Amino acid sequence: MKKNILFLCTGNSCRSQMAEGWGKALKSDAFNFYSAGTKKHGLNPNAIKVMKEVNVDISHHESNTTDEITDVAMDVVFTVCSDAHENCPFFPGGRVIHVGFDDPPRLTKDMRDEDEILRFYRRVRDEIRDFVMNIETYIEE
Repeated sequence: MKKNILFLCTGNSCRSQMAEGWGKALKSDAFNFYSAGTKKHGLNPNAIKVMKEVNVDISHHESNTTDEITDVAMDVVFTVCSDAHENCPFFPGGRVIHVGFDDPPRLTKDMRDEDEILRFYRRVRDEIRDFVMNIETYIEE
């Protein structure tokens, strides 16, 4: 039986969405992937854009809170930001593992050059891809 994996972030708009997209694109044969936030911020357009560049379409994803995914028992919850880790709700039977990634919207909030902004998003996208490629090393079988 496939394990259920949740990527948790504050707003479920960028990093957790990219992680869910990579998970489904790269490892859906082994795991069921979900994402949620401690709050709901909607999908980040730049996250959608940089994922589309690598042929991973997350435009159909929804921004969810943890209250909206209670029908699935999570085996592992990866918190991808410090705030979500500190405010992570209880998941019965689920193991919580923190793997923080930089927050592209926060890093680029004062920038105006779109190419420079997208460079940050691409870097984090690729770091998340590398993490997902090796996700088994974080999960005890």
